This record gives sequence, C-alpha cells and structure tokens, in this order.
Amino acid sequence: MGEAAFWDDSQAAQKVISESNDLKAWTLPYQEVKERFVNVQSLLPDAEESGDQAFVDDLFKELEEIEKIISELEIRRMLSGEMDGKNCYLSINAGAGGTEACDWALMLSRMYQRWASKRGWDIEMLDTVEGDVAGIKSITFKIGGSFAYGYCKAEKGVHRLVRISPFDSNAKRHTSFASVDVSPEVGDDIQIDLRPEDIRVDTYRASGAGGQHVNKTDSAVRMTHIPTGLIVSCQKERSQIQNRESCLKMLRAKIYEQEMAERKAKIDKMGGEKKEIGWGHQIRSYVFQPYTLVKDNRTDYEVGNIQAVMDGEIDEFVLAYLKEFG
Repeated sequence: MGEAAFWDDSQAAQKVISESNDLKAWTLPYQEVKERFVNVQSLLPDAEESGDQAFVDDLFKELEEIEKIISELEIRRMLSGEMDGKNCYLSINAGAGGTEACDWALMLSRMYQRWASKRGWDIEMLDTVEGDVAGIKSITFKIGGSFAYGYCKAEKGVHRLVRISPFDSNAKRHTSFASVDVSPEVGDDIQIDLRPEDIRVDTYRASGAGGQHVNKTDSAVRMTHIPTGLIVSCQKERSQIQNRESCLKMLRAKIYEQEMAERKAKIDKMGGEKKEIGWGHQIRSYVFQPYTLVKDNRTDYEVGNIQAVMDGEIDEFVLAYLKEFG
C-alpha cells in the first residue's frame, strides 16, 4: 500500500485494502487487549499491597472488560463462513395483527439501528412501507461493518411480542409477530445468474420524507425475480437508475442466500434431523406484560431487562446463538 503505483489499478488497490482491513480486525483488538492485560497484571499486586480497595475493584472491572473482548474474538473466530465477513441487508416485515404488528416492526427497526450504532456499524434505510395507522409494514436496511452478516444472521426468523396494546382501548394483552430476513451483500467475485427476462421491474412514487423530487417522480423501484418469486424494492435514492442498481444488488443477495439455504437443507437432511431455526419459525419472544422477559427459543438464553434489549443490547443473544449454531 505504500508503493507509489498502488492506486494505478483501483480495483486491485481496493482488494488489498479490504484484505488489510480484515487483518486489522484481528491484530488491532489483539494488541489492545494484550496491552490492557499487561497493565492490569503489573498494577494489581501493588494495588492489593497498598490496600487501595477502590483501585483493586477498578482493575477487576478492567479484567471483566478484557474478558468480554476475548470472548467476542473467540466468537468471531467461529465466523468462518464464506459470507460471514460481508456487509448485509436486513429486512423487517410486520406479521398478522394490523396496527399492533406494524408498531412492533417499527420497534424492532429501532432496536437494530441502536444495536448497529453500538457496534460502530454503518446502517442506511433503503426502503420502507408505512403502516396505515402507525408503525411500518416493512423496512429494509443495508448494514456495513466488520462481520456484519456473520452477526446479523442470528436474527433471521420470527420475533414475537406480548404486551398490553396501546391501540386497544380495553387494555387487553396482544400477541404480535414480525419476521426478520438477512442476506449477505454479494460482490462481483460471486457469480449469480440474473437474466433480464426473469426480472419484472415496477416503478412507483416514493413515500415519506425525501424531498420534492423523490415524492413527485416515479423514482422508487420494485423488482420481482419471476423464477423464485423474490421481491426487493428501493426508494432511498433520488434517481431511478440508482434505485435499480440497489435493487439488483439486493436481489443478487437474496438469490445467493436462498441457494445457500437450499444447499444447507440438503446437507442437514443427509445428516439427520436437527433443531429447526429457519425462516417462518419463532426464534425469540419479547414479553412486556404481565412480567418482563426476553427469551430466545433456540438457545434458551433470556434476560429480564427488556428495555435494555429494545435499546440495542442484543449482543448476548447473538453470541449465544453463534456458540451453539455458528
């Protein structure tokens, strides 16, 4: 990268930078945790000898933080799948239940945005369909960051909400569902056969915020892959051409994910029955009333602080999943 002619071939340069970033994702955390541990190791004997209990407690808290980093590095080491290191697309769709389900989809979208922010990932909204009264019927994000797909794939499935609905004047308890789908961003290095005759393209006027141009022209794009029935849409960009490009990327990602799922299903069938964790099966329950509990049905990991979970504290659920299924 330090050579004068490094940028003469921009594609080759980007590949080298990507490889460098992948290496840094391992070496930098390792160097940081090693330095922090050595510091604690050198300070702890003197702190204990001096009887400074507050300082000793701080050093033990530092050891707990170090242990968390090591645990995450161990999990990351398990993310050895071909696409685990890639960016991804995450879509949320409200299930049956009308306004309550749409509000639940909106709550989940906020949870994932806060989670991505806590992890230092980039997250951008590509498409959304608002609910008739409140909330959203669907939303699609693009998430960019180290091992984004490897972590986000743990969230794929149906999420169940139990609470007293704010939309019910009788204050009755309601159960709502929303499904989360996750696909890796597919680069040019992976060949996906997309024939123009297999794709139907529809254009429409974007909804929501976006300025006069977005709202007054048919810039939003919906693509349907006829052989598989897969549908993607994008209204983020002002230009219809840019939205088409985004749709094609998402479509390639979904087709690749479907092919991988079919291949895995065949392997699992040959290997015997396994715990079902696929699309269409409830993976996690979020209970607000009569008690507060979030429980993952796949790993049995649970926490009582539901507000922290809704504020994006879902790393422990993801790590529990990866330890068992990663």
